[in-house]
Parts: sequence; C-alpha cells; structure tokens
Amino acid sequence: MSENQKNDPIAGNLLISEPFLQDENFIRSVVLLCDHNEEGSFGLVLNKPSILHLGDLVEELAFLDNEVFVGGPVEQNTLHFIYFGEKALEGSIPIGNGIWWGGDFESLVENLKLGRFEPQDIMFFIGYSGWGAGQLTEELEANTWIVYRDQISPETLQNTPEELWKGLLKNMGGEFKVIANYPVDPRLN
Repeated sequence: MSENQKNDPIAGNLLISEPFLQDENFIRSVVLLCDHNEEGSFGLVLNKPSILHLGDLVEELAFLDNEVFVGGPVEQNTLHFIYFGEKALEGSIPIGNGIWWGGDFESLVENLKLGRFEPQDIMFFIGYSGWGAGQLTEELEANTWIVYRDQISPETLQNTPEELWKGLLKNMGGEFKVIANYPVDPRLN
C-alpha cells in the first residue's frame, strides 16, 4: 500500500474546500464522502442549499418543508438522501456514527407519512459530487481539499450552511483555525 493510499479519505470523512478554490460548485463547500475506492468517489455537498423544498420534487411529500441541498454538479436530476439514527431502511449504507446514506425510497416515503422519521433527521440532495478513478487523490495532492477525519455527528451536519465550513476548520485548530477566517475574495480585504 502506497503512502497516498494510507492517507486516502474514507467514507464518512468530510472534504472541506480550500479557501481559494474558485470552482463555483465547491466554493467554501463541505462534502460528505459517501464512497471512495479505486473506481472513484461519491459525495454530497452539505452546505449548499438549493431554492427547492422536498414537496417541490416529491408530490406525495408536499406536507414536508424540508430544504433540498445541491449535492454537487453531477446528475442534478437525481434525488439523494442521508438520515441520522438507527438503520431504518433496507439498502441504507452506513457512513458512520449513526449517519446512513440512501435506502429504499418507497419505504422512506411511507415512514415519513406515518411520522416514523423526524423531518430534521433527514437531508435531501439534488445531484452529487463525483470523481473518476484517481481524480480525488489528484485533487488531494494538489491541496484542493482538506480532509476532516474526526468522527462527525448528526449535530455537526445540522449546523447552518454558512457556519459549517468555518466551524469545522476552527475545530481542527492550528493553521486551519487561521484559514477559517480568510475572506471569500482577498482582493476586497
């Protein structure tokens, strides 16, 4: 195993964009890495709200006012979700510390209708962030992303979108605490 592979992130880690990343899809973003292997990587941006609510996308859930986030620039015609707590749906993949990715959508809808899920315990995303084989490793080597390896909690993920990026960096301490305060556009400083 190479040194790079030992330091590769794993599912459940967060990818925090470096402060000067200018890709409009990922400025000041925090991505929950759901899958990372030799074939590629899949993640969901946690702090980029869309203008949509769940009822706008799923008619039978119009009674819910859940905000829908932009999970990334790939396939923005798809809906993804994570939920917090115990495994409640067939096909859910554990991300760690009581965070689950996906699962049987029909069962989710039924559980929501019956009130078995608290709406605040689920996050919905249109699209996702994807990397081909080796692409994320290259971006990490180019220091595009800061890997947050500490165990994350559902409470961490439920911070306001504006504060999540900054709060995680401050929590890492040291040089990261300093870069958390970098202005979005240093030319305006």
